[in-house]
Amino acid sequence: MARPPAPGSVIVPDWHESAEGKEYLACILRKNRRRVFGLLERPVLPPPVAIDTASYKIFMSGKSGVGKTALVAKLAGLEVPVVHHETTGIQTTVVFWPAKLQVSDRVVMFRFEFWDCGESALKKFDHMLPACKEKTDAFLFLFSFTDRASFEDLPGQLARVAGEAPGVVRMVIGSKFDQYMHTDVPERDLTAFRQTWELPLLRVKSVPGRRLADGRTLDGRAGLADIAHVLNGLAEQLWHQDQVAAGLLPSASENTPS
Repeated sequence: MARPPAPGSVIVPDWHESAEGKEYLACILRKNRRRVFGLLERPVLPPPVAIDTASYKIFMSGKSGVGKTALVAKLAGLEVPVVHHETTGIQTTVVFWPAKLQVSDRVVMFRFEFWDCGESALKKFDHMLPACKEKTDAFLFLFSFTDRASFEDLPGQLARVAGEAPGVVRMVIGSKFDQYMHTDVPERDLTAFRQTWELPLLRVKSVPGRRLADGRTLDGRAGLADIAHVLNGLAEQLWHQDQVAAGLLPSASENTPS
C-alpha cells in the first residue's frame, strides 16, 4: 500500500471556504440545506462547468456504539440519531464533495458511497463482510474517545477487515472528541498507535449540528465546515492511492532503500 500523503499535499485544504469553492458547494446545497442524493443521482452543475467525478466505495468498521452511523449522517448532512440503534443490515449513503487538486489546480467531484453494517449482523451472517469488502476503495476504522475497548480493538479490526486488502486506503477516526475531558484514550496512546501503524488519524465531535434560523433545520453550510477535514482527508488519500496505482507516483516500496 502507498505511504499516506502529508495532509494538504494533494487537496487544497481550505478551498471550500473560498469564493470559488462556495460556488461548487452550491450544487450540493439547497437554500443552505444539504441535498440528499440517491445511488443513481448526482449534483447538477451550471452548463459551463464540467468537472470529472471520482467514485469510491468506503466501508465503515468499528465496534457497536462507536458512532459509525452517526458519522455517516454528519457527512451526508442528515440528522444524527439521538438514541443508538444498531444498524440491522447494510446501509449505503452517497456523499458528494468537490475539491481542488494542489498540483493541477483542477476541481474534482468526489463521490463517496459509504457502507455501514451493524456488528451483530456481520457476526450473524457470513456473507455481510465479504459484500462490504468487495471492490472497496477505503476502510474507515472508528473508535470512541469514551470507549477504551473500541480503541484497543483497532488492531484486530485492521487485521480482520483489511488484512487481505493491501491496496485499499485505511484511515482511523476517533469519535466523540468533544468529550475529550472524559477520554479513555490519552494522547500518548494515539501517538504510539500512529507510530506503529503509520495511518491517518482524524477526530470528530459528536455535538448536534448547527441549525438555521427556524431552530429545526440543519445548517448545511455550517455542517460542511464541521466535517470538511474528514471529506478532504478521504479525497486526499484515495486520489493519491489512484495515482500510485496508475504508476504516476512511486509506491512506498519504491521509496524504501534496499
